[in-house]
Amino acid sequence: MNRIHANRLAAVFAMGLSLVLALPVHAADEAADALIQRQSTEVLNSIKADPTIRAGDLSRIVALVDSTVMPNVNFKRMTAAAVGPTWRQASPEQQKRLQEEFKTLMVRTYAGALAQANNLSFNVKPLRAAQDDQEVVVRTEIKGRGDPVQLDYRMEKTPGDGAGWKIYNLNVMGVWLVETYRSQFAQELSAKGIDGLIATLTERNRANSKKG
Repeated sequence: MNRIHANRLAAVFAMGLSLVLALPVHAADEAADALIQRQSTEVLNSIKADPTIRAGDLSRIVALVDSTVMPNVNFKRMTAAAVGPTWRQASPEQQKRLQEEFKTLMVRTYAGALAQANNLSFNVKPLRAAQDDQEVVVRTEIKGRGDPVQLDYRMEKTPGDGAGWKIYNLNVMGVWLVETYRSQFAQELSAKGIDGLIATLTERNRANSKKG
């Protein structure tokens, strides 16, 4: 993967995550594609109207993530899938640290890309799923400068309190985010173990923070 393609991929990953910033908990019977369509429109409008987000104000983005993303994105499932089988060997404290650092990595990945949102439009494709499906893929397309970009969401329907659809993976231009990180994390786990991966993620997040 060349640097230009990698940068574009990271930016669109960023856009995909930014589109779920304002997903509140809604009725469990709301269709997954309808939720993505409605909220994506609201988020794009909010980004256009907020110069601090467009400028990549990290404190503003982190505040939004803490208050809105966590109830609507299954970061625990995303982290466990990215870590792979080793997740089950991690202690509760190690799992907590991995999830925290992975969340921070996701936040900082798209922090610098939010400024591009004011030039983008978003389209949800017809959902291919049965009414009683508990997991679906919502396929979308982002249009802006250059060719349209594929952006798909893997979503699960959760029961109980806060029942509704939650996002647990993203596919950008044919590349699933969780699988991409699983490959990277596997190398770290093989060489340094769980604590080594935590240390690597912590250092990466610290370095990204210094970059602003």
